[in-house]
Amino acid sequence: MATDRELLAARIYLRAVLPVMKVVLNEDPSLKKKFANVTAKVQFVAKDPAGDVGACLCFDKGEFKVEQGVDSSPDITFSFRTVERMLAMLSGKPAIPMIKGFWKIGLLIKVLSLLMSLKILMPDARPMDPEKKRLKVKLTFYMITTALSQYNKGGDPEMVKWTKMQPERIYQITVDDDIAAYLRVKAGKSKAGRGVYKRRRPFVHMKFNGVDGAFPIVMNDIGMVDAVKKGFLTIEGSPEYGGNIGDFMVRIQDLIT
Repeated sequence: MATDRELLAARIYLRAVLPVMKVVLNEDPSLKKKFANVTAKVQFVAKDPAGDVGACLCFDKGEFKVEQGVDSSPDITFSFRTVERMLAMLSGKPAIPMIKGFWKIGLLIKVLSLLMSLKILMPDARPMDPEKKRLKVKLTFYMITTALSQYNKGGDPEMVKWTKMQPERIYQITVDDDIAAYLRVKAGKSKAGRGVYKRRRPFVHMKFNGVDGAFPIVMNDIGMVDAVKKGFLTIEGSPEYGGNIGDFMVRIQDLIT
């Protein structure tokens, strides 16, 4: 049976990592072309005595979404004997799933190429091309804000305690006019979003000095304290709560890598 830690990691992969595929599909011309006329469902599922764990990638002629749970009639299914094995594959480690529908070879190749595109999120992926660097920064902040919310909803005790004691607050991350994301918390509840939250002033606002300021932090080349000193990052609002957010980000990274 999967451990609580494995289930929490699976929750983050299925609800925070896989959904950023939509950004890749929109911004990578090659992948966008490959999936332009694809209508299909691709299921990821891990067997577990307490109930199967999974999510379904839904493609519809250029549109994309991730549906949680197990679909009754997917075109292709990546099936894993355990949650641990599914996590291994999603984190880039050796793990071979059982593939149902593998005879749909054209679709399978396209899906595998899309999965490979997420390797840009790996800690050791260091793109040199400016557009790829920008994509990594965007995917990382979109993913991590959603992951923070799922970390809370998934029941991490410290995150739950932290969110419960707060009134409505916005934790905003801004890189430039195009790359921004936020976490909204209120009395134990949390919700992530993209863009700039405009209904309330941020309680903590992490302002990066463009992609070049954000990239060294995303790559863990520099800590937040030194990033502030070097002018890569400006933090407006509560330094204590800003530090809390940073700590939770590190814990999530440790959980899924």
